[in-house]
Amino acid sequence: MLQFSVNEDTCIQCGECVKDCPYGILEMGEEFPAVVADKEGQCIQCQHCMVICEPGALSILGIDPADSTPLMGNMPAPAHVETLMMGRRSTRRYKEEPVDPALIERIMGAVRNAPTGVNNRGTLFTLVEDGAAMTQLRNQTYDGLRKAIDAGTLPAGMEFFEGIANAWDNGVDILYRGAPHFLVVSNATGGPSPEADSLIALSYFELLANSHGLGTVWDGLAKWALTAIAPEAGAMLGIPEDHHIGYMMAFGVPAVKYHRTVQRPGGTVNRITV
Repeated sequence: MLQFSVNEDTCIQCGECVKDCPYGILEMGEEFPAVVADKEGQCIQCQHCMVICEPGALSILGIDPADSTPLMGNMPAPAHVETLMMGRRSTRRYKEEPVDPALIERIMGAVRNAPTGVNNRGTLFTLVEDGAAMTQLRNQTYDGLRKAIDAGTLPAGMEFFEGIANAWDNGVDILYRGAPHFLVVSNATGGPSPEADSLIALSYFELLANSHGLGTVWDGLAKWALTAIAPEAGAMLGIPEDHHIGYMMAFGVPAVKYHRTVQRPGGTVNRITV
């Protein structure tokens, strides 16, 4: 049940909710918007109808629009967003202290709103938050890596992992950079856009985490280690077999401080003209 309702006392009959519905399940009745009788099952629960209603007269899924954060006056200045995008760095030095659990929960609560294909919302966030669990994951990964090296089963092109294992033997953690926390984002392979959904979610996580003063690093080395070299170590994460792992990210309180944005060219812009 969509639990669709309209406050007739505050509705201004603008029709914006009807115009903006992606699947056209709304129509203007004699006076007020209503759900088309045979289209209720097509709703993807995007809530566009509720958030586009300026007076907050419309409710769907039993949600009170008054509980949503108003956008007016609460959006960041474009220059601040640009600085965040250009100022974030891949952090490879972390303090041993854990991140405040309340802050992690706040970040995850926002990141769970990252867009997904057809609003399927099937993204799985596998979070290694506990220090003991992180230590176990780290040790099992390096143990699996050493076993593969000794058995001569390193995949072709990944021979450099022997140097990573040797560094670990000498007290240097290249795979996880000593980070106290780890995040893996995955989606079911049968979904509309499993890889894209995961990468979008991690991009949201990275920017929001950095805005709170945390450090992050896209951890491709750990992904290779846990999926291609030592999958038995990755098994402790409990990610379903039918999931596509988009990427992995280590994060925590940085033990390094950067003071300005970099100045470097980005990707090439291919402008099409006629």
